[in-house]
Amino acid sequence: MKRIIYLFPLMLIYLLSACENNFTETVTYQINEPVFMNADEFRAKVKVTNEAREIKKQGKITFYEGYLFISEPDEGIHIIDNRNPSAPLNVGFIELTGNADMAIRDNLLYADSYIDLVWFDITNPQSPQFAGRIDSIFPDALPPVDNTYGIDYNMCYGEKRQSGIIVGWKVTERTEEFDQYTGGWFWPWRGEVYYDLATSANGGGSKNGVNGSMSRFALYDNKLYTVIRNYMSIFDLSGDEPVKAVDNIPIGWDVETLFSYKDNMFMGTPTGMLIYSVADPLKPEYMSSVTHIFGCDPVVVHNDLAYVTVHSGNMCGQEANELFIVDVSNVLEPKKLVTFNMTKPKGLGIDEEMLFLCDDGLKIFNITTPEKSYLNSIKHIKGMEGYDLIAWGNVLMMIAEDGLYQYDYSNVDDIKALSVIKFAKDE
Repeated sequence: MKRIIYLFPLMLIYLLSACENNFTETVTYQINEPVFMNADEFRAKVKVTNEAREIKKQGKITFYEGYLFISEPDEGIHIIDNRNPSAPLNVGFIELTGNADMAIRDNLLYADSYIDLVWFDITNPQSPQFAGRIDSIFPDALPPVDNTYGIDYNMCYGEKRQSGIIVGWKVTERTEEFDQYTGGWFWPWRGEVYYDLATSANGGGSKNGVNGSMSRFALYDNKLYTVIRNYMSIFDLSGDEPVKAVDNIPIGWDVETLFSYKDNMFMGTPTGMLIYSVADPLKPEYMSSVTHIFGCDPVVVHNDLAYVTVHSGNMCGQEANELFIVDVSNVLEPKKLVTFNMTKPKGLGIDEEMLFLCDDGLKIFNITTPEKSYLNSIKHIKGMEGYDLIAWGNVLMMIAEDGLYQYDYSNVDDIKALSVIKFAKDE
């Protein structure tokens, strides 16, 4: 999962004041203040071009009809002609400020743009056409933060939010006093916690794209399900344009990943996996949960078994790195079967009896008997830091920190590298 941002700095410099009664103390700290952009300027920035742009940063991925769509965080969506995975072609770019997630159904690509939902006609994937936008449908969405400082909650959600759309952060140093006598510390950031959110195809005869395990968008029964912070939104896709079908559905925990399997939604959260039934697509119903130690994780499900990774890191709250498997044949009573120690696992995917895992590169396992106390390793490919992947049609497409890697796994005894598109380095 993507990240958890605590709204109190991890590094504080405490300066004792020389107050006569020693009842006050001065705190100097750093905090992220939002950067605003005029709403009209923000929405005018959408641009589609058939001129390829170099990819600089890993993001989420979607595969559809031979094309791979790669979201570069906050910048837009790269279009890769992957009909020949041995020689993929970077053929275009959708400039879309604030994009993180996407899903594709029947030649329409739906994507977030911070607080908006935008969609494009990709009947010709090399020449997408802007098709529409719903303004301010994700009002709580915020840009990711790439440091350990907190955010100014009041500036983000108070009256100043009317200044425009938040498109970034500016680190500011502040010095403020608190009163020891009245009890405890004065936390100017209110001690809040903000979770920055980080699919399978269930089509009913429609053509759906295939998402990686880090996605917050999922498709089911002509509906698009999205999770932002601690609520779910549902959009009806049966008409000419998406329509928000019901009011936001509170989830409780902030959801970071979403995976559709049969008539259930499996959600990754900082403390475990949640299962919601969508048998009634417009009335998701909580079924159960499986808890784990505080951490970052995606989830995928195959043959009634859920595979969940938990990884450590500065934003994840702990140092455990694990893969665990859960029997979800009865979604009311899921049973945790086994846990495996890993190095630092992230995205994962399954094709038939093969599990592909981003961990210390790429690990591939045979999961014919996944409930056993060991995993049958097929191959371990090192040399990159994998983030997420899609396994489809005997081709493994993996996005890593430094590039897009592809492998042919049609012969499990001879898995072959097909191609690499290296990302551009920031100057």
